[in-house]
Amino acid sequence: MLLRQFAQHLIKKVASDPVARERATKVAASFVEEAKHIANKDDRAYAAGKAVRRALNKLNNS
Repeated sequence: MLLRQFAQHLIKKVASDPVARERATKVAASFVEEAKHIANKDDRAYAAGKAVRRALNKLNNS
């Protein structure tokens, strides 16, 4: 329930704010690139773990 409300709030924010819309577009594009990278690897679980680690490091360093 809480996650659903958060998602609704996020969608409303992105729809109303051009800056947030631009950021969401960039995030979605990077997510697609990561998904393509993971799909091309033989060990997908390892590649997915590395992608999560990179994302966490970006969050912690910013």
